Amino acid sequence: MRNKLIALLFILVSNSFFGQSVFDQFEGISGVDAVIINKKMFDLMSKVKLDTSDKETLQYMSLIKKIDYLKVYRTQNERISLQMRLTAEKYAKTAGLEELLSTIEGGKRVRILGKQGVSETQLKELLLFVEGSKTDDTVLMSITGNFDLNEVPALTDKMKIPGSAELRKVGKN
Repeated sequence: MRNKLIALLFILVSNSFFGQSVFDQFEGISGVDAVIINKKMFDLMSKVKLDTSDKETLQYMSLIKKIDYLKVYRTQNERISLQMRLTAEKYAKTAGLEELLSTIEGGKRVRILGKQGVSETQLKELLLFVEGSKTDDTVLMSITGNFDLNEVPALTDKMKIPGSAELRKVGKN
């Protein structure tokens, strides 16, 4: 019994140290494009000299200083797309994410979920899921940190991630 308790404790502690995410299962799978950016890279990106006269660039620079992790997974594989949807739904329930927007347009289902921070538009976590039709990509994006929802479209626009228009709608509400 004591050995089982120690093993369980070790597993729980090691998971918190290594920062594993339920979405990491999609990394390295054939048919899935993945972009993972951690806090260290965002810190480096925030030091890059850019044109500060552009409002959207300023929003982008402000946002990247507040993000801890960004994970984006993209696929056209129907089986993997279904797996992504089920994983996102299960994660949203266990992580206590609230649905901010759900819409279906042009065969694409878009769901935006978040965990609120200190104010109405401040978020600790954002989950964007765009389920494409047979010819469109399915995209799963997870952002963690302490950021303002109104700043996120600047990032998704620059990275050309589907769902930017929907994020703009949610931010204005």
